[in-house]
Amino acid sequence: MSSRAAQTVAVLMGGPSAEREVSLSSGRECATALRRAGYQVVEVALAADAGASLPARLAEARPDVVFNALHGRWGEDGCVQGLLEWLGYRYTHSGVLASALAMDKTRAKEVFRAAGLPVVESRLACAAEVAARHVLTPPYVVKPNAEGSSVGVHIVRENGNGFAPVTAGVWMVEAYAPGRELTTSVLGDRALGVTDIITDGWYDYDAKYAPGGSRHVIPAEIPAEIDALCRDYAVRAHEALGCRGLTRTDFRWDESKGAEGLILLETNTQPGMTPTSLSPEQAAAAGLDFPALCAWIVEDALCRD
Repeated sequence: MSSRAAQTVAVLMGGPSAEREVSLSSGRECATALRRAGYQVVEVALAADAGASLPARLAEARPDVVFNALHGRWGEDGCVQGLLEWLGYRYTHSGVLASALAMDKTRAKEVFRAAGLPVVESRLACAAEVAARHVLTPPYVVKPNAEGSSVGVHIVRENGNGFAPVTAGVWMVEAYAPGRELTTSVLGDRALGVTDIITDGWYDYDAKYAPGGSRHVIPAEIPAEIDALCRDYAVRAHEALGCRGLTRTDFRWDESKGAEGLILLETNTQPGMTPTSLSPEQAAAAGLDFPALCAWIVEDALCRD
């Protein structure tokens, strides 16, 4: 029996966030890939009571490592990571602090600025303020301070399309960065590549996850200087946040400004692992197929203290 066949991996998916369906898709894909790679796999689909039910589910599964395929709040903001550490399980992707920092877009921007990485002007504002007036000079973007997958994102343009229709809570308002949508995944300490994301409109939830919602060009057809900067900035963002395993950093690039037009948007500590997801595509382009990518992530978690 191989060492992999002797190891049990519990794949967490679902959960209570707005990204539940994406997580279920990611989790099922990862579970299938890990079985192909030779692991014993237990799928742990969680509902809204995830925090209450998880300890018993894991005690029953008795995994050697937990593959965290959760997305959004609770799953990638440090909460489940803290619970897993308290329960004594090894788990994939980033730890408590890095996950919490990356999920809090405002705190992450502070970390990026301190590391000398290029980000746009931004500020926090309550829903009442955002819905009543222009917090920044248009165009600007309004987004939840702690969500992913472009959930709840609004673009307020110069042509007077009104204010953002937000609900209660605190929102991040940031200057709109024009240009091409680029992204770079980091695996461990190396950048896998740069993808140019082409859509008919902006890169919203449907463009990210619906078949045909976007076209991914890898390697991106961009100057060598921009390719190198994307790779460098992605690794530096990964390190500045204290991330582990796999991350993906998103950029906007205004071609008219050359290197000065490259802006770092955010770093995702648990990139999507669906059939249309970017990080698996970049890994494949770098010579790592999907089962091998999932196995790398698991082995990385098993090697940690």
